[in-house]
Parts: sequence; structure tokens; C-alpha cells
Amino acid sequence: MIRLVALFSVAAFFAVTPHLVPQQKEESTMPPGNIYGFTMKTIDGKEKPLSDYQGQVLLIVNVASRCGYTPQYKDLEQVYRKYSSQGFQILAFPTNNFGGQEPGSDEEIKEFCSTNYDVTFDLFSKISVKGNDQHPLYRYITTESPFPGEVKWNFQKYLVDRKGNIVAMFSSRVKPTDKDVVERIEALLKEKS
Repeated sequence: MIRLVALFSVAAFFAVTPHLVPQQKEESTMPPGNIYGFTMKTIDGKEKPLSDYQGQVLLIVNVASRCGYTPQYKDLEQVYRKYSSQGFQILAFPTNNFGGQEPGSDEEIKEFCSTNYDVTFDLFSKISVKGNDQHPLYRYITTESPFPGEVKWNFQKYLVDRKGNIVAMFSSRVKPTDKDVVERIEALLKEKS
């Protein structure tokens, strides 16, 4: 009886002081250090491993069709056309997380981008970049990259070097054609993979 009371007391102690119970670290399902471990669905519904982009400089951006920043599609396309032959790619991820500004289906988004902005860079299927249904790619970007923190709005940009490391983040209001962005892209393109 005394032993039972003692065991109950110890269990009760740890129940009210959980910080003293050793916690096992959760296993991360995210790739260490870069984005190449993710496979994404293209706007056409095909699986695309991001490892296909190894050795290229990338600009990852969450996009929307009904946003005040939507005209940045034109700037993105301009930068893409200027640098794509040197190993530069844009990966655009439509998202409806901010003010319901991307309500369309993948087909509608593709049509909008093609008709209005003649987009030729890579578009992916619509995903969530924050909240409970956040896509694992953006969970990695916002928690394990050197630039942690929630995505603030549409057209937030992440620059990725030739080794798959996120090396810069630009807010929505910074255009892809701004000097800071272009200079960083050009510097990364000069680096060997």
C-alpha cells in the first residue's frame, strides 16, 4: 500500500510538472538544409521533384491573381526571360491565404497568367503557405530556413542558390526587377554549383 501511494505521488508530481519529464525530440520529415527533398505538383497536375532544379538559381514566390501586387507577374516574367538561359528559374506557387485573392482553379490560374502576363516560368498547383494546412515546403521555408517567420502576403520571394539553400528573402513590395533582387540573382549566377 505504501509503495502504491509512493508511485501515485511520483506520477502526480510529473503530471503537474511536465517540464521535468524528458521530452523526445520529434523527428523532422523535412530535408536537411535545402529544398531538393520536396516534390511538388505542377499547374498541370504532374509531380515535379525540386531536385530537378539542382545547379540552378531559383526564385520561389507565392502568387495570386487578384492582388494589388499581381502586376509583379510582368516583372517576374521580365527577370525570368533575361536570366533563364544562364540557369535561373522561377517557381510560382498560387495561394489563396491572403484575402481570398486566388479563388480560381489551377486551370483558371494558368489561363489568367498566360492571357494577361504571357507567363512562361514554372507555375505550380495552388497550395497553402501558412496555417494548419500549410504545405511542407513552406513549413520548411518558414521554420527551418535562415529566414524564419510567416509569409506576410502574396508575392513574398525567396532566393535559392545553386545548392538549394535559401539565401535571401524579399517582401511583397520589393519588385523582382528591383536593384537588390537583380544584383543578388546576378551574383548567384556567377557562382559554381
